[in-house]
Amino acid sequence: MQLKWQLLAFGLFLLFSAQAQNSIKGKVVDTKNQALANVAVVLIPGNQGQTTNDQGNFSFDNLSEGTYTLLFSSLGYASQELKIPNSETTSSLNITLQPTAYAMDEMIVQATRAKEKTPMAYTNVGKEDLETQNLGQDIPFLLRWTPSAIVTSDAGAGIGYTGIRIRGTDPSRINVTINGIPLNDSESQGVFWVNMPDFASSTESVQVQRGVGTSSNGAGAFGATINLNTGKVKEEASASVNTSVGSFNTFRRNIQFGTGVLKDRFSIEGRLSKINSDGYIDRASSDLTSYYLSGAYLGDRTMLRFNTFSGHEITYQAWNGVPADLIESRETRTFNSAGLEKPGEPYENEVDNYRQTHYQMHLNHQFAANVTGNLSFHYTQGEGYFEQYKADQDLNDYGFSDIDQGDFRPDLVRRLWLDNDFYGTVFSLNINPSKFDFTLGGGYNIYEGRHFGEIIWSELATGLEPEQPYYDNDARKTDFNLYGKLSYPFSTKLEGYLDLQVRQVGYEFLGFDLNGNNVTQDDQLTFFNPKFGFFYDFGKKTSAYASFGVANREPNRNDYVESSPSSRPRPERLYDTELGFSKNWDKAAFTANAYYMYYRDQLALNGQLNDVGAFTRTNIDESYRLGLELNAGFQLSNAWRLDAGGTLSQNKVVAFDEFLDVYLDDGGYEQALVQHEDTDLSFSPSVIASLGLTWSPLKGKEEMENMNLDLSLLSKYVGQQYLDNTSDETNVLDPYFFSDLRIDFTLKEVLTKEIGITFLVQNVFDALYETNGWSYRYRLGTETVLDRGYYPQASRNFLLGLNLKF
Repeated sequence: MQLKWQLLAFGLFLLFSAQAQNSIKGKVVDTKNQALANVAVVLIPGNQGQTTNDQGNFSFDNLSEGTYTLLFSSLGYASQELKIPNSETTSSLNITLQPTAYAMDEMIVQATRAKEKTPMAYTNVGKEDLETQNLGQDIPFLLRWTPSAIVTSDAGAGIGYTGIRIRGTDPSRINVTINGIPLNDSESQGVFWVNMPDFASSTESVQVQRGVGTSSNGAGAFGATINLNTGKVKEEASASVNTSVGSFNTFRRNIQFGTGVLKDRFSIEGRLSKINSDGYIDRASSDLTSYYLSGAYLGDRTMLRFNTFSGHEITYQAWNGVPADLIESRETRTFNSAGLEKPGEPYENEVDNYRQTHYQMHLNHQFAANVTGNLSFHYTQGEGYFEQYKADQDLNDYGFSDIDQGDFRPDLVRRLWLDNDFYGTVFSLNINPSKFDFTLGGGYNIYEGRHFGEIIWSELATGLEPEQPYYDNDARKTDFNLYGKLSYPFSTKLEGYLDLQVRQVGYEFLGFDLNGNNVTQDDQLTFFNPKFGFFYDFGKKTSAYASFGVANREPNRNDYVESSPSSRPRPERLYDTELGFSKNWDKAAFTANAYYMYYRDQLALNGQLNDVGAFTRTNIDESYRLGLELNAGFQLSNAWRLDAGGTLSQNKVVAFDEFLDVYLDDGGYEQALVQHEDTDLSFSPSVIASLGLTWSPLKGKEEMENMNLDLSLLSKYVGQQYLDNTSDETNVLDPYFFSDLRIDFTLKEVLTKEIGITFLVQNVFDALYETNGWSYRYRLGTETVLDRGYYPQASRNFLLGLNLKF
């Protein structure tokens, strides 16, 4: 920690001692010489950014001498890049942007994304950053350096089942969309990234919103939003081959192609990927395949685009974690209990086998210079199962009470199936004259899912037919939302923001009545989610914002089907207050964001059995998250860059009741009540800190313009986390610290258009740490017993990637 503060102090010293006198100013216009407002202008190096004012003007002041590059981008116009030679550092420019249908791709996600002056906390991750990090790991691992993010991997190496938490918010409370289309599973509300292997290779950009965020489609954002946008139409034909190899027999390969724009009207692009990995945990293998295909028609003011992408995953189950008593030893911390119920060798097909295919059609149209619309239709089909070997089973538990098994308890193999369809439409209309920016949008989506189980093999020789379903039920869920967003500049410095959303959810399913019988149930919920805020520009690249928002979220499938209408939990509600500050200098940038997220009726397990005898989540009356996020970047010299970030937070439950299972000495059973006050929310560390140091020795050397070399040391510290809401000091994830070393080398216009080599050493200092876990506390007689399982992450390991662009 002392080294961190020394580096920060050194960066600040360099920052304030620098002398700079030059400036770059200019005006941006369209082809009719009309001024263009709200054009994004980025200055490199320094990554300073601003937007043009109502007169189309921009200005970067107090610059040191040197060569700079300006990047211009605006919705409906082709992006432009302009290099400013050293001799023209003090200059005034006139920039003309060309209208193009290619830029209309941005309209797909514009409605649900935060913009520069949206008064909320967000982080944009662009194509270049994704390409640099992408070696085949799931998208959560490519986002683990974003503020307040913690990621985990069941297999321990980032391939297979992975998850992400943001500000302690679990994956089922994070809203995820692809091109504005909901991705969250309608019933569990989680996102299974394993169903989308290598999707980062087809992703143009990602925006991560923290807190309530802007109105979006799909599951309610209850602490964070992740918005993905797939690749844009490229004017020129392209092709690339990507491969990476590494520890645990990891092998990823893909090919990508794009036709460019044919006859000024058509474009096709695609990708085919294959990833294999044995995983760090025993038998936690992954066999993943995927494709992406997109075709576009480009009119003068209209773009029609069709996307289809699919992923098929076969992963050996590693869901159980590693028992606590095995986690401390390097020899036993990779133990996997899955498949061990089979006598002798572990059952070889204890796998999750699932395929998910997406179809999207997007129609974008520019009705007028400042009026654009988007209409999208989508369909997702998913089908698969997980297979298990189960020993000593009572067939009465499977509904086969008519089979006489006597005292014999057969072994069997079962498959639990899910066959689901998700389809609907999303739409938006954006009106953006110079005086305000208004968006009207929404969506209507339908989910239909069939859940059933089969016994595909049994030791019982007669009476049980193979693949005979032992349960079979359906569910149907509808989700409608309508929102309006308005950004209004009260002056050149002050801009207001208003975002109002109505969301209605309908759910029909098979659940349980008071007698435990499976019966049809339904529920209808209506939510109102308002947000408002203000953004203030102080000038001199200094700004601040404040916002307040409300989010509501329905219970998930298990909350419903394992309860009766009388014991059904209530929806959750979140009140989110955000305060932010940003300051940019010539060679440094700093942001601060304070938040207070106050929950009513947040759902959590407390050990209580409901009226049908099932453990389900119950509503906690009051809980909250209070935090401060700090991020800074320093260009220490032309070759050295330092980035630092941290989150300090307090995450509390005001009061809740815990119910412990008590197993009596006489064989009886009861539950005991334990009351808690002012405890910590589970999986919510009070401290998260990161530090990144990058050395670019070839930067600025004209004789090596076609080469780039970056060496980065990236480190992260995550404080202690509780495994439940009791603040039990024996039931925690210990604090952990890890570092990655990354070397990126690119060579342009030699043999191919570009050659890229990435060498990544993860956990370079070989730390032993765990990022997730579970616990079960109970009493055996008078003794309290705590069972725990942990998910260890890989020790020192490497990935080596090669990228060839043509």
